[in-house]
Amino acid sequence: MMKSPGLAAVLSFFWTGVGQIYNGQILKGLILIVVQIVNALLFFVLIGFITYPIVWIWGIYDAYKTAEKHNSRNITY
Repeated sequence: MMKSPGLAAVLSFFWTGVGQIYNGQILKGLILIVVQIVNALLFFVLIGFITYPIVWIWGIYDAYKTAEKHNSRNITY
């Protein structure tokens, strides 16, 4: 089944980890969700202002690239 890289990226844009879950990487998605919750708490000690956007952007990129890899493995000629 083909995955939409755009949809995976948009899902991760709105909620980090959901794009990974959409791609079938449920454990990875749940870990990213927990990491972002911790990062949100780290806003109180200021490091969260650095770590949260890094993990957020990486999650979007990873969801997009993973969907592309999934599709390239499932191409039938």
